[in-house]
Amino acid sequence: MQRSYFDHNATTPVDPEVLGAMVPWFSEKFGNASSIHSFGQQARAAVEQAREQVARLLGARPAEIVFTSGGTESDNLAILGLVRASRAERKHIITTAIEHSAVLNPCQALERSGVEVTYLPVGPEGVVDPGDVRRSLRPDTLLISVMMANNELGTIQPIEEIGRIAAEADVWFHTDAVQAAGKLPIDVGRLGVDLLSLSGHKIYAPKGVGVLYVRSGARIEPLVWGGHHERDRRPGTENAPGIIGLGKAAELAQAKLPAESARLAALRDRFERSVLERVPAARINGAGAARVANTANIAFSYVEGEALVIALDLKGVACSTGAACSSGAIEPSHVLTAIGLESAEARSSLRFSFGRGNTVEEVDRALGILPGVVDHLRELSPLYKKPIAIS
Repeated sequence: MQRSYFDHNATTPVDPEVLGAMVPWFSEKFGNASSIHSFGQQARAAVEQAREQVARLLGARPAEIVFTSGGTESDNLAILGLVRASRAERKHIITTAIEHSAVLNPCQALERSGVEVTYLPVGPEGVVDPGDVRRSLRPDTLLISVMMANNELGTIQPIEEIGRIAAEADVWFHTDAVQAAGKLPIDVGRLGVDLLSLSGHKIYAPKGVGVLYVRSGARIEPLVWGGHHERDRRPGTENAPGIIGLGKAAELAQAKLPAESARLAALRDRFERSVLERVPAARINGAGAARVANTANIAFSYVEGEALVIALDLKGVACSTGAACSSGAIEPSHVLTAIGLESAEARSSLRFSFGRGNTVEEVDRALGILPGVVDHLRELSPLYKKPIAIS
């Protein structure tokens, strides 16, 4: 059976060039980057080269790049690390209702220790109003954390405008750019962010490696204690193969971004247009907002999303109901309910996220399968009444 993978927001395959860059560092080039002998210094040089490659992708300085185990650690280090480093007695954080759990859960943990958190609503297209950010500022506001692109909808947040608001108020600003890196041009100076998270496995690097950008002058306390690695921000022996792979992936992402973004936007638009033409009672969630090029979130009314994912997978089409880390959750997506969808509509929504390996032929094949699967599942629903054709 031919299989097609349309879940690149969950994870991406390691790019062959990335794998090729990594392989030697598992065997003959195995030195510890903190050792002062030649084996160690060879590894150190490669790690620092990767740091430069990631810095170029973000418009940052290499010294501002901290390597982590992934996006979740980076988000936690940004939020918890900044709060713990603050000497202020009262602390207040502003974030949004549609953040990834790697941001929401640290904020909720801080609330239990006395930090106050404001969770801003978003509009029906999944975009936060910068005016709401400004109105939520308080004298004790320490941090604003707003994601750059939503992992489920693909909607792009007004980061540059929020960055100006944060700067005017002298408040630290963090953005989770896990779903934006490699899909949108990023310049941390222009955006005005002080902290930025990204994850390797979303940009064709391996799992288990990520980055936190920390603007010079921002003070964060480490989450764990040990050696003096990563300028005392993240102790532990560096994952040299993963870091080197991430560096190569960042280099490739920067080179491919303009052409690949246009190609993926064309694939997504072709897919969405055809779905709306072929499937009654289907709707694009977040369609009215600016979105990253690869993401389509579609509600198929009268269908249970998990059942649709399984039925499509049995026919060789892989997609998802939303964030991979929320798979199996009992509650409907907090992102989709935040934009106003009822529980049933949220549960009927699927995310299709396209990537480098996807082709027009694959998309057309999926379009040939999807309407029949939706129709079959709707036939099983007591709530669905099939439209009567009028000749």
